[in-house]
Amino acid sequence: MRNGVDRTMKAMARRVIVVGVVLAILALACLGRLVSIQLLEGKSIAQAATASRTLPVTISANRGRILDRNGTVLASSAERYTVVANPEAVATFEPVTCTTKTKSYCHEIDGKPVGVTGAAAVARLVAPILKMNAMKLGAIMSVSGQYAVLKKDVTPQVMRELDALNLGGYIYGELSSDRLYSSGTMAGALIGGVNDDGDGVGGIELMENKTLNGKDGYKVYQQGNGGEEIPGTVTKSRDAVDGSDVELTIDSDVDWYVKKVLQDGVKTYEADWALAVVQDVSTGQIIALDDSDSITAGSDTAKMGVARAVGTTFEPGSIGKVLSMSGMLQTGAHKLTDKFTVPWRIEKDGQTYQDAEEHATSNWTLSGILQQSSNVGMVMAGEKYSDSDRYKFLTKFGIGQSSGMGIPGESSGTLTGPEVWDGRTRNTVLFGQGYATNVLQITNAIAAIANKGVRTQQSIIKSVISPDGKVTHPTTGKAVRVVDEDVASQMMDAMESAAEHYDQFAKVDGYRVASKSGTAEVAGSDGKLTGIVADWAGIIPADNPRFVITVVIKNPQGIYGGLTAGPLFKQIGEFLMQKYQVPTSEARKSAIPVDW
Repeated sequence: MRNGVDRTMKAMARRVIVVGVVLAILALACLGRLVSIQLLEGKSIAQAATASRTLPVTISANRGRILDRNGTVLASSAERYTVVANPEAVATFEPVTCTTKTKSYCHEIDGKPVGVTGAAAVARLVAPILKMNAMKLGAIMSVSGQYAVLKKDVTPQVMRELDALNLGGYIYGELSSDRLYSSGTMAGALIGGVNDDGDGVGGIELMENKTLNGKDGYKVYQQGNGGEEIPGTVTKSRDAVDGSDVELTIDSDVDWYVKKVLQDGVKTYEADWALAVVQDVSTGQIIALDDSDSITAGSDTAKMGVARAVGTTFEPGSIGKVLSMSGMLQTGAHKLTDKFTVPWRIEKDGQTYQDAEEHATSNWTLSGILQQSSNVGMVMAGEKYSDSDRYKFLTKFGIGQSSGMGIPGESSGTLTGPEVWDGRTRNTVLFGQGYATNVLQITNAIAAIANKGVRTQQSIIKSVISPDGKVTHPTTGKAVRVVDEDVASQMMDAMESAAEHYDQFAKVDGYRVASKSGTAEVAGSDGKLTGIVADWAGIIPADNPRFVITVVIKNPQGIYGGLTAGPLFKQIGEFLMQKYQVPTSEARKSAIPVDW
């Protein structure tokens, strides 16, 4: 019996010894590993952990504003956030019950427990603030990985409400910005818009993208589970340099009124569209540039399209007579007092030319030919005006050339050389047909007459204002003398007589006007010459030129430019004179005879 007990005790002793040895070996192994980690690998492991948390973060530069000439903000960027969740962390979320001790970091909904855990719980908490469906939010967060976007373009107020939910490490906000446009449809396509990355993709936003964008900075620091910055861990940083503000020459009050006049005009005359430009005579600055289209700045249409007022080309019709007649005077081919006997129709080199309306054979001076807008009279006067001079002066006036302002989508129009003109085109160019222009070109050509024969470089950027307030003014191209001052003065006289011909429709009370109307046939939807472009370019006041206003209208009921575009010019002219408090004109004392 005793021997049996002894054997049992010895067996148990051996097992205890074996177990003890195994435990000792395990303890020595753990101790060895601990020593290895602490003494040999500790530094590298710590460095790796720190490196995994230390990440560079871009500090976005604020995009500059677009302002009108008076400082009115047309486009600006507002602080916004992209709300992001960490799905892996969210899966482990357990709401903290609210008690007296936990009230500063607990979770509840309308004073009641959340009731669930994980993504469903987080979704229930944030859904009311983000104004999103809780089930949809839960699905977004129920994925693998550590990054899931919940909502973009969140305001700072909403972000503060999210921060108050005590969900740090589960959801966080990434700073971004949203482009806001106060201009609405006023010059909408001209201002353009930006893409999702904040880069300009249309209009002024694209044209001035580099100036507006600035330069991003960065910060390198250790991040917590939710992407938040761990205090005191910044190792490198560079401040962002905000973009500069761009101040336009546009007066938003004038542009708004111009757009209203154009849209009302399209309704009144049942037209397809209308466009207009207002230019300062002496500086070449564009005060207004708009059309009847309703395109909101920042919209997809504004980003992808081109403003009609910039991209549309057309034959200017009889406004072109001003340019040809100026060349005739400058070359000495004619004087405004030269006398002509003008029928309503003429045959020349196998081609037939006629005036817009049948009239008796009339005795007109060259000035009278402009007043009566006679195509036949221009062909007759052109006998002493060479093809090379016809082309030369159209070119000097800027026809067929870009405005030089760099507006995206601007068309240069078309003007072929005399070597390719046929027997008809060489004469139609005398009265504004056979070439195409845009509204900026024809406006600057008329402005050259108003500016004593000098064509200035047009501009739409008035200044650039850096983040530190420094103001710079972009350089503009050199002015070009097109005709002598005396020739320009004579043409002003002839244009004033032409304007008086339409006093019933386009007179601006108290102010003298020098202008010319135009009407040209254009291709319709059927490809035939079934369409009409009616236009009017006027200088106001004629005795002390301040502005040139050009109005173009497509397919108006009323057809002629003097009867359709002229009245719209009148409304815009009245507004300008009142807004800028321009002194009224002195009475016209004399005029070059228009008939004999």
